Amino acid sequence: MDKNHEKSLKLAGRKYELNDPHEKDSISKALAATHEQVSDAYIEGQIDPVIEEENGEDR
Repeated sequence: MDKNHEKSLKLAGRKYELNDPHEKDSISKALAATHEQVSDAYIEGQIDPVIEEENGEDR
């Protein structure tokens, strides 16, 4: 394997860690942002819109 392929495999295996020793690099920042978005979506849950019909009834 060439160096770029090895580096890609190493980066692909990274995951979010609360105490990330590499917190200043772009991968860590992206993982933290994604983690926050997923966490927010999980906490909020699914919001089903209420659609008002022409006759005034909600669906």
